[in-house]
Amino acid sequence: MTHFDENKPIFLQVKERIEDQIVNDQLKDEEQIPSTTQLVQIYKINHLTISKGINLLVEKGVIFKKRGVGMFVAAGAKQKLLEERKETFMDEYVLPMLEEADKLGISRGELESMLKGRKNDEF
Repeated sequence: MTHFDENKPIFLQVKERIEDQIVNDQLKDEEQIPSTTQLVQIYKINHLTISKGINLLVEKGVIFKKRGVGMFVAAGAKQKLLEERKETFMDEYVLPMLEEADKLGISRGELESMLKGRKNDEF
């Protein structure tokens, strides 16, 4: 059974899961995505909830609908999502980290050393 975070609307989580599949190359440009009915069966949630998540992706230009055929990943969708996520990463993680480093008196050089040290250990 698929689990959802109760602190976030399910339609947003559906949208994010499809975006993840695009970013991770599970769904590629011009490839057909599962139908709304298939997604209802996969996630065991209401059709309207699935549709709401899908419509957000259509509005963003990440997927498109072909009447009577299905829904498809738009050309350039992965690149668009990566750029959007990098911007979000900067806003939500990097900038707050830099602000905290400044408060703690950590220089950019020290910060870089910290990151390089962790990268060698963790990645």
